[in-house]
Amino acid sequence: EVQLVESGGGLVQPGGSLRVSCAASGFTFSSSHMSWARQALGKGLEWVSAIYSNGSTYYADSMKGRFTISRDNAKNTVYLQMNSLKPEDTAVYYCAARLPSEGYDYWGQGTQVTVSS
Repeated sequence: EVQLVESGGGLVQPGGSLRVSCAASGFTFSSSHMSWARQALGKGLEWVSAIYSNGSTYYADSMKGRFTISRDNAKNTVYLQMNSLKPEDTAVYYCAARLPSEGYDYWGQGTQVTVSS
């Protein structure tokens, strides 16, 4: 079955950096679009970034210049490098996969990122 497992979350100080990872299995990763979204406490789900199967990347405006999405098809893993972190980046970060010929996403369980001094 499709599985997405996020890791790498934790506590980081404002201005710091963190890289979260999403290990994928159960589908053809290289042919699938991957994305990250986040949910802060008491807030709705917010789209963060996406990387298509052809390598094209997209970012929400508030993340441009600070976050970088990448993928390693050999490892079936998508990453989100987060720099210049702010307290408002505190959220559970989820990865999602859009498989070929499917119009919906599969989601992981999320990893908590806390930005605080």
